[in-house]
Amino acid sequence: MPAGTRAIAISLDRLSKTYPVSFLRLKKLLRRKFKPPVEALRDISFTINEGEIFGLIGPNGAGKTTLTKIIATLVQPTSGNAIVKGHDTVAEDQDVRRDVGLSAAEERSFYWRLTAEQNLLFFARLHGLNGRVAKNRIAELLEMMELSELADRRFAELSTGNKQRLSVARALLGTPPVLLLDEPTRSLDPIAAARMRSLIKSLAQTNNATIFLTSHNLTEVEELCDRVAIIGKGQIRALDTPQNLRATHTEEERVTILFSGLSVIDAEQALARSFKPDLFVFEQASRPDELSVRFTREADNELLDRVLRNLQQSGAIVRSVESEKATLLDVLERYEQQSGELSSLS
Repeated sequence: MPAGTRAIAISLDRLSKTYPVSFLRLKKLLRRKFKPPVEALRDISFTINEGEIFGLIGPNGAGKTTLTKIIATLVQPTSGNAIVKGHDTVAEDQDVRRDVGLSAAEERSFYWRLTAEQNLLFFARLHGLNGRVAKNRIAELLEMMELSELADRRFAELSTGNKQRLSVARALLGTPPVLLLDEPTRSLDPIAAARMRSLIKSLAQTNNATIFLTSHNLTEVEELCDRVAIIGKGQIRALDTPQNLRATHTEEERVTILFSGLSVIDAEQALARSFKPDLFVFEQASRPDELSVRFTREADNELLDRVLRNLQQSGAIVRSVESEKATLLDVLERYEQQSGELSSLS
């Protein structure tokens, strides 16, 4: 269903959050130094549609976790409001909690001495699941997360990746219509991460779940998300589809030409007649008779046509031409440079 015809699952309206100075009056009385209040979020407004996978990216300290916690009712905003499935996160927090499943990147709320299954059973009861219904749901989720063999393993003994998968399983216990996933593939091996991404897609497509996720894996965000918001210093810098963000905020593209029929020396000399030599990078291709040349050009200028014409006139046989637009990392770095932020992406 087109995004414009879907109902709104999450609505944020002029949302701000400032963390005050702890024990301010006491510190002033004792004449202790203190840092100013921290403005974590400033005037955040956007909506997320039902069944949409919505990504939030930005450097550490940009406000991603605070925003996620406000939607999950764990933190109250200083001003503005957040509405989830028609319920205010402050005035109707219990209704919101019934509709939201949260998986945090740094999970501290599990009971470390209990097994994986016992932990899920405890949280299932908080969701109103008891008896055989709870047992069946837990068995289903453990199998879905490939944790069945670790059901009797104490939480403290699980690897970081398996703890992350258990956190996602817990978020799914009550089959919530809204999922908040904070770095869902953090610490997972490549195969497990790919399966997690497949699960996230399936939940949105099959169950019509609304998924709000944060991630430092920008390739993952591009693959999964219908729309992406870039946040920096507590403000939304941009919001659009990954494709539009790349297309709108880039002035360059990287081009690779695969060719045969010329040696590296001949190709360099051919291009040096018309261009600066440091513009190009030559590499040996997988086949011994083929070479590749890489360069960067401004989008839609005539450099590519001129390079192709020059190579062909010198006897080269062009095998393929590939161009690569800016990635989300390029877009994010540009916004960070504009706002003077230092990137903390890993």
